[in-house]
Formats: sequence, C-alpha cells, structure tokens
Amino acid sequence: MYLSNECTNNCLYCGFRKDNKDAKRKTLTIDEAVNEAQFLSQRGYKRLLLVTGEDIRSSNINYLTAVINAIYENTDIRILHINAPPMKVEDFKRLKDAGVGVYQSFQETYHPETYKKMHPSGMKKDYEWRLSTMDRAIEAGFDDIGMGTLLGLYDFRFEALALIQHARYLEERFGFGPHTVSVPRLQPASGAVISDAPYPVSDIDFKKIVAVYRLAMPYVGIVISTREPKELRDEIIKIWASQISAGSRTNPGGYTAPNAKRRTPNAEEQFETEDHRSLDEMIQVIAKSNNLPSLCTACYRKGRTGKDFRQIAGKGDIQKYCLPNAILTFQEYLIDYASDETKEIGQRIIDDAIAKVELNDFAERLERTKRGERDIYY
Repeated sequence: MYLSNECTNNCLYCGFRKDNKDAKRKTLTIDEAVNEAQFLSQRGYKRLLLVTGEDIRSSNINYLTAVINAIYENTDIRILHINAPPMKVEDFKRLKDAGVGVYQSFQETYHPETYKKMHPSGMKKDYEWRLSTMDRAIEAGFDDIGMGTLLGLYDFRFEALALIQHARYLEERFGFGPHTVSVPRLQPASGAVISDAPYPVSDIDFKKIVAVYRLAMPYVGIVISTREPKELRDEIIKIWASQISAGSRTNPGGYTAPNAKRRTPNAEEQFETEDHRSLDEMIQVIAKSNNLPSLCTACYRKGRTGKDFRQIAGKGDIQKYCLPNAILTFQEYLIDYASDETKEIGQRIIDDAIAKVELNDFAERLERTKRGERDIYY
C-alpha cells in the first residue's frame, strides 16, 4: 500500500524520480491511509506492506509512525511491514516500536559502477549508506528484514551471488539473515529515463534465480510480485516461491481512488504491474494447484523471528506452526470473504490438510473459528 510518491532521489528507472515533471505527486493523509487499509482489510487482506518515496518533508519518521499507529487502531490489519528509505538507528527503533514486522529495503544493484549511474542524485546515490541499511535496522531491533535486487540493471548472476553473500554476512554478524528475499524485474514506469532493462532477464533465467535463492537460503520467504505475468507467477508458486502479492497498486490511494478500477498506466505509479488478479482469484489459483493458501501473521506476534525463526525454519520444524495457522486463517477467509467457487475449492483443500495436523487442541480451535471467533493462532 503506497503512502507517498514524493521523492528527492533521481533513480533513472523509477516513476517517482524527482525530475519526472509529469508525475502527479501525492502523500496520503492519515485518514486516507486508514481508508486504504480499511478497504483492503474488508476484502480479506490482513498483512500489508507500506511503501513510500524518500522525502523527509512528506514521509518522515513522525508521519510513518502516525500512519502505522492509526492503521492498527482503526482497522483489522494484523501486521504491517514497510518498505521505506534507509534511516538512522534511532528512527529504525521508532519504526520497530510502532509495531512494524518486516523492514524491507532493496539494494537495487550490488554493482558499484551501475549503482552510481542509476542513482545520480539524492540520498540514494550513497552506495555505502544503502548497503549498510540492514546493519542499522538489525541494531535497532528489527530481526525480520526483507532484501532484494532490481533484476535487469546489471548481470543477474552477479546480483544473485552478491545478495547471497550479503545474507551470509548478516548471518555471520547477527546470527540470522533475511526473512524474505524479493525478485523484482525492471518494469516500465511513466517518466522514467530507462524503460528497457540494460541487462534483460528472461523467464528461464528468472526461474534459475529463484531456484538458486531457494537452494542457498532454504529458510527465506521468496516473494513474487505483481510485476511478473500471471502465467509465470502461477508456475513459480507451485514450485519455489512462498509468498505472493495480489491485486497490488503502485500509486498512493490506488485502491480507493475514483478511477481505481481502471488498469491503464498513470502518472502517480512507481511502475507498471503485469498481474492484475484479485486476492480471491489468486487464492483460487493456489487452491486449484492443490496447495494450501495461508494468510498467517502469527510468527511476528509470537516472537518467532530473527535467530529463533532461523533455528526453527532451518530444522524444518516451522511446519508444525505453519500448517495449523494456514488452515485457521484460510478457514477465516473462506467464511468471511471468499467467492462461492473459492469456498468450494478451498474447503476441500482444508479437509485434506486437517489430517496432517498433530496438535491435540487443533480441532477445538478450528471449531471456534467456524463459530465466528477470529485471529486464533499458534
């Protein structure tokens, strides 16, 4: 959920860039942000990623914490993550204290010369400041972090290996690496200087990157965004990816704006998306492939993060929590939000999965969910 497209950086590939004179700038008010979150919550979303440009006049730490507090207080959103510009340790602490789950920041490219070329001005031009972002976030208390590169800016082999090495460095220093790794490919953006990737990444190579990340970092959540075409997303979620976005808009107010149903590129977007399917449609796709959709937010609230999560996930023991929590949250969704077709398909998936749960009190918790109790988790 985008909060602001105001930005003082000049990234050549981004629609938010400062010198994009055609961009329509907007920063959501607190009430507008709450309305956006409420709109999404009422359609079944319980976890949101907040995104903002880098401009301390409009989206500073005071604004961000106020938005976070207001969304938690006035909506049914259970966990908020954030993709925000790098900041000082003390500001990261305020974000963490406000209840943010994952802090996400992409290096964009690990290749110094390419980085300098792609980021000619603004705070983001400082390669070392951005590279050390996760060190400061972890020092401030964030033990769930999200990393990624923007594929297409430089040779994908270099970028993938550099990200893996970055993750290993964090593990060696702090005892854990990233909670999530995203694999966005460069997409056209209104007002961007470049729209075609200097180093194109084919679908085959994209699959290789995801496979290498899964082998090198088996504990991470691999995130596939709506930048990718639906056919490719459908293929990858059956095999390697563990998290997927649905119905995403890349402009502030994009969910509740009067023209929200239109899917033509506009001057408020950061980039164009390829997969426009709704949450219900994506859940149906996952269920039809005989996989169990999960809307779980338990680990952040139970303290299974950082080193603890790394140890549990590394041994494969996280499944004893993931399976029952997936069933409980999916059952909630089917009752409260799903279309009739999704309900029919989804209930069969749940019925098949129940037998695999080994917790003694699970049947009782599932029955409480069916009776209308909400947010039950392990």
